[in-house]
Amino acid sequence: MKIVSYNVNGIRAALNKGFLEWLQTVDPDVVCLQEIKAMEEQLDLSLFENAGYSHNYWFSAQKKGYSGVAILSKTKPDHVEVGTGIKYMDFEGRNLRADFGNLSVMSMYLPSGTNQARLEHKLTYMADFQKYADKLRKSRPNLIVLGDYNICHEAIDIHNPVGLKNVSGFLPVEREWIGNFIKSGFIDSFRHFNSEPNNYTWWSYRANARNNNKGWRLDYAMVSEPLKDKLKRSVILSEAKHSDHCPILVELD
Repeated sequence: MKIVSYNVNGIRAALNKGFLEWLQTVDPDVVCLQEIKAMEEQLDLSLFENAGYSHNYWFSAQKKGYSGVAILSKTKPDHVEVGTGIKYMDFEGRNLRADFGNLSVMSMYLPSGTNQARLEHKLTYMADFQKYADKLRKSRPNLIVLGDYNICHEAIDIHNPVGLKNVSGFLPVEREWIGNFIKSGFIDSFRHFNSEPNNYTWWSYRANARNNNKGWRLDYAMVSEPLKDKLKRSVILSEAKHSDHCPILVELD
């Protein structure tokens, strides 16, 4: 199974930039999207169906033009779980899971900490999501949580670790959380295969950051430990330019 995850920074904008043509070239089995910024009724779903993704599921934020996640699939999942059941998370449309046999694939969009109030919200979300994931893995041990975590884990994951050490996305408390999330039973699939620096998934639109590769690795395919032997590859698809993020891909036998 080949799975792509992509923060599209607005699905309608990405469609106008050739997203579907690109997707058909990459040809994944499952696609996890974040920050769709649209309601399902605002989209022409036949576009996705004609591209081969006849099974598509959308979970939008209640606030229009904000947040939201989706899963597109070539085959029909056995079950789709919308949200976590935690109201403040689900209000913003941040978690969607599809089960394929004994494999579960989740699209997650973790909040950013753009100001103190949002940082507190993010930290609460992180703590509650860890508890949710711990419980979920008891019934769904073969779990992949893909998406925009809005955190760089290590200094290697950000272009200026010293200058940005006090910026949300690279704060010690955030880095500690993602480290503990991995220790709780997940594999950072990209780092499982690649220990090289200068591999990023998000760049600011300012100061020509992308062309200068002054980026952050915010997007992860976290694979639960029982799937370790199934991992075939995990890569960053930095050539795709439909968003300020680029997609990531993980493949399992």
